[in-house]
Amino acid sequence: MAEKEESSAAGGGREEELKKELQSVVKKIVDEENYGTEITLKAISILSDLSDTVLTKKFRCPISGEIMGDPVVLSSGLTYDRPSIQKWLNEGNLTCPQSKEVLSHTILTPNCLVRKLISSWCKGHGVAVPRSHQDTNGEMITEFDRLYFNSLVTEMFSSLTDRKEAAKELRRLTTAAPSYRAVFFEFTDPISRLIGPLLEGSVDSDPELQEDLITTFMNLLVDCDNMKLVANHPDAIPLLIKSVEFGTIETRKNAAVALSMLSSDNDRRLMIGNTGAPMPLLQLLREGHPIAMKEAASAILNQCVEYNNKEKFIELGAVKVLLEKIREGKLVDELTKLVAQLSTHPKAVNELSELDTVHCLLGIIRETESERTKENCVAILYNVCLNDVGLLKVIWTEGIEHQTLAKLVDTGTARAKRKATALATKIGKLFPTVL
Repeated sequence: MAEKEESSAAGGGREEELKKELQSVVKKIVDEENYGTEITLKAISILSDLSDTVLTKKFRCPISGEIMGDPVVLSSGLTYDRPSIQKWLNEGNLTCPQSKEVLSHTILTPNCLVRKLISSWCKGHGVAVPRSHQDTNGEMITEFDRLYFNSLVTEMFSSLTDRKEAAKELRRLTTAAPSYRAVFFEFTDPISRLIGPLLEGSVDSDPELQEDLITTFMNLLVDCDNMKLVANHPDAIPLLIKSVEFGTIETRKNAAVALSMLSSDNDRRLMIGNTGAPMPLLQLLREGHPIAMKEAASAILNQCVEYNNKEKFIELGAVKVLLEKIREGKLVDELTKLVAQLSTHPKAVNELSELDTVHCLLGIIRETESERTKENCVAILYNVCLNDVGLLKVIWTEGIEHQTLAKLVDTGTARAKRKATALATKIGKLFPTVL
């Protein structure tokens, strides 16, 4: 962390120097009538250097301070280099290093856009592109390893016993060694070969084999380059959706994780939503199994970035299911975030416009210690109540006794303060008592 702070300080100092230099040059251009070509070129050069400095800072991992080779997004929405954030998580930390937010899950989603930008920037500046597929010992996969890995995939056409042994080894290798994930698509028709056994009959006819293969599938998606190839295979997404519905709880959870990772792209979100994912994901969440519920919620959250998918989940009864789980005290932070996302849709607003729901949300704000949960709840209240005089009066009446909204205006997160202030302002215009 000390190296990172030193690197950040150096980068910040260089940026400030360039800004001051640019300010001086621009002042000359503005003040002098005949400033000439030389000073114009100097301004362009400084702007170019400043752009490089800012971009380089954005491409550096907040933990290591180094340019990221394998950028991944944490559940907080911030990007880190995989080795650095994985080490942070392996040490038992359950918060985001920068925002200090408690993580809703520890899935690391590849940030394909940042990775492409880093690669493009490095090539344009003659800088070596950071290697993103090294194993923990720093060695790349050998030709012998490739042959061995390919032989395991080929075993999917062998006897059931051989299939199961090969599937376990594929799961182990793709979990432990990034290099195996990177070379998987070098082989001929690898997806069809890998998932072939699960397409022969009922997807969960052998639950143990299904679990190992679906987990291998999930591991492969950690590599950005694999996502498009998986999504383009006609059997891949339907198989994952079936595996959310049928299989061991570990299988169903990992299939949900895989769909969540694939949902990082808007076209894929729409494809997954149109292929029938909403009902199995909502059912997995409804069942409330501790190890699967959180991953189902994360997958639904990613799916609902797409408006059409949001509508599908609402029509399937997602709002009712989520409110039931929240009232049971299950995953309140994650589920209020999901309700807040759904509450931007008119159909969800209609379902949320119940007095009990408003009182429930106000009660959660008063009782929870989670700033993120408070923020989610007031965001829901803002979307649901801002244009409903009757519900605003409920908040006003509650505020006379508890001052819930007023406290949030003073002590909430920046977003919570904005939402609470907007509500308080509207209420202040409608009713005589100030919250």
